[in-house]
Amino acid sequence: MKKISIAIHGGAGTLVKGMMTSELEAKYRNDLKAALDKGYAILNAGGTAIEAVEVAVQVLEDSPLFNAGKGSVFTATESHEMDASIMDGKTLNAGAVSLISGVKNPVSLARDVMEKSEHVFLAGEGAMQFAKKLDYTLENDDYFYDEFRHKQWLEIKDTDSFQLDHSTKKDSKFGTVGAVACDQEGNIAAATSTGGMTNKKWGRVGDSPMVGSGNYANNKTCAISCTGSGEFFIRGVVAYDVACLMEHKDMSLKAASEEVIHKRILEIGGDGGLIAVDSEGNIAMPFNTEGMYRASKTSEGNEEISIYK
Repeated sequence: MKKISIAIHGGAGTLVKGMMTSELEAKYRNDLKAALDKGYAILNAGGTAIEAVEVAVQVLEDSPLFNAGKGSVFTATESHEMDASIMDGKTLNAGAVSLISGVKNPVSLARDVMEKSEHVFLAGEGAMQFAKKLDYTLENDDYFYDEFRHKQWLEIKDTDSFQLDHSTKKDSKFGTVGAVACDQEGNIAAATSTGGMTNKKWGRVGDSPMVGSGNYANNKTCAISCTGSGEFFIRGVVAYDVACLMEHKDMSLKAASEEVIHKRILEIGGDGGLIAVDSEGNIAMPFNTEGMYRASKTSEGNEEISIYK
């Protein structure tokens, strides 16, 4: 049996230690651990990397603490627009959805796009029609209502400002959740899900559902899930950039991940982080912000749940 491993994230950004209560920190850690344990249990039982990343992301989508699924932020029209993607490193099959609403677990709809349609990426009304065709139960607006998120929106509604989740543009936490995993067969996979940015307009889409930018998996190189300033991660094709450095420059997972996060993305003005795994089960979780909600676990007994640097 090969080494199995899983890593998850719940967003990166300016997470100042003094600004978080110990109670809230404990809640974040508990939810990260719940997602980590559920994903790892699947790998440990011989399940696939795809199954593990989907389940881990579902747990984070079901938590109001993270900007995905239940905890999604409000758009300029006081609605929710969610994005997600998933990719299988063994086959290079991928599925993605964008600008969807009412779907409890967008990551599962992304997987259904991958496995039950001829397409990779469905958006907006078409993606919703696909969900209805598959008999998805759509949650009402109350399910996605969170007082903290609503207050965030009220502070900047009717302005041209937007927020990358927990705070203002300058002082931001990028709300995305994601998971990467390596299973007993040495296959890897990645999944990413987000509620976007507070007060976003015009159907804005970030990097999370874009294969190669916010999410990527290829057994030859790595599986990556990103969290950061989406516009820059799209321009830098960040997830694929890590894979390229590994494939064409023969870099290790750690070296390639750090090159992209600590150098290449900064050079174009972006910030954030990523989680990565290769088919040997190695994990990297670099970020260039104050913190990143993250956790990882391997069959060698290593387990980490962290928020700050």
